[in-house]
Amino acid sequence: MIEGLQVIDLTVHADARGWFKENWRAGWLDFTPVQQNVSFNADKATTRGLHAEPWDKLVSVATGRVFGAWLDLREGSATFGETYTHEIGPETAVFVPRGVANGFQALIDDTTYTYLVNDHWSPDAEYANVSYRNIDWPLEPANLSEKDLAHPMTTDPLPAKKILVTGADGQLGRALQKVLGDRGEYCARAQFDITDPPELRWRDYSAIINAAAYNDVDGAESDRAQAWAVNAEGPAKLARIAQANDLTFVHVSTDYVFDGSRDSYSEDAPVAPLSFYGATKAAGDAAAAVAQKHYVVRTQWVYGDGANFVDTMRRLADRGVEPRVVHDQVGRVTSADDLARAIVHLLDTRADYGIYNVTGTGDPVGRDIIAMAIFIALGHDPAEIHPVSTADFHGETDHAQRPSRSVLDTAKIEATGFTPTNWRVGLALYLS
Repeated sequence: MIEGLQVIDLTVHADARGWFKENWRAGWLDFTPVQQNVSFNADKATTRGLHAEPWDKLVSVATGRVFGAWLDLREGSATFGETYTHEIGPETAVFVPRGVANGFQALIDDTTYTYLVNDHWSPDAEYANVSYRNIDWPLEPANLSEKDLAHPMTTDPLPAKKILVTGADGQLGRALQKVLGDRGEYCARAQFDITDPPELRWRDYSAIINAAAYNDVDGAESDRAQAWAVNAEGPAKLARIAQANDLTFVHVSTDYVFDGSRDSYSEDAPVAPLSFYGATKAAGDAAAAVAQKHYVVRTQWVYGDGANFVDTMRRLADRGVEPRVVHDQVGRVTSADDLARAIVHLLDTRADYGIYNVTGTGDPVGRDIIAMAIFIALGHDPAEIHPVSTADFHGETDHAQRPSRSVLDTAKIEATGFTPTNWRVGLALYLS
């Protein structure tokens, strides 16, 4: 059997008048059709195919019977190059994944073949059609079109759908590039403005990972229009695109959607942001749910390839500076690499859609303890870190309010089979 191809038994209710069947129902498959096509075949032995278009199909017959045939032309597929055949009558439907070449032969005169597809034909789409001669047909093929007669025996494979990553020049974006490799298409902020998404052939993608964000927590208090546009309106636009094109939408969020009044926060905890930045992120979380297939991934204190708290502490240690670090903001740091792996895990395993917390695991601590761990890993005396309160650290300057304790519970992501790295282990590996 070709990987992903599914033969579905349909219930046919027959009586003296004829028969009735339910040919498709939402929820049977991860498939959202947008168009139905019908092919009437007057003579038996009429043969069509093999056509591999960049969309999924659900094929069946309304009258008559056909000999269905398929050849896997998907790049990277475990069953690439394999064929499969199956006779289809009113009691059968076959789900044909994108990139599997589809063909059939009418076995009875006046056969009506039907198929649902989840995209519209486009001259810009990539196709990979091959010769009907790849199949051992039960009848001598007849009534072939000129195009079908001209198809070659072999062709280049149909490329797999890409995963679009916005904000690919940020910490998480760089980490996603390492995890996804050739599976991803990476758009830096200058290339892709999420507040005004470009026109793309969206159905060539399987998912959008939104790693772009306005992350200046204090700056958002005064630069409210831009913070809202990027963190709230941008995700809303991407979610609408994902919903319209049957894509999975991944939106990355933050612990700052909470007020810090609880010991820990599960995914169903009510949001109560203290800052305007937190409010924009909470709005983005809600907007992401416009896409039926969505993951909101909340994280905390991310470090990786870019500007972050961990690298700031490392630079200060290298310069011999003894920094003042707040002790009354409690949480856990998160490796960007770990966060990227968790996101790809959700996509690859097709975990239940919804909100997931992803942070380093282990003991929740203040930022001062994390700074001490960094200094120790770099061979410095932890006494060089001087704990202070948030109020003393900021003094008289205006600053956004932060949650004092925003520990995110990771039980839900762990239940999917992904175990985040203990923050102390991850930090030690990063600094080494």
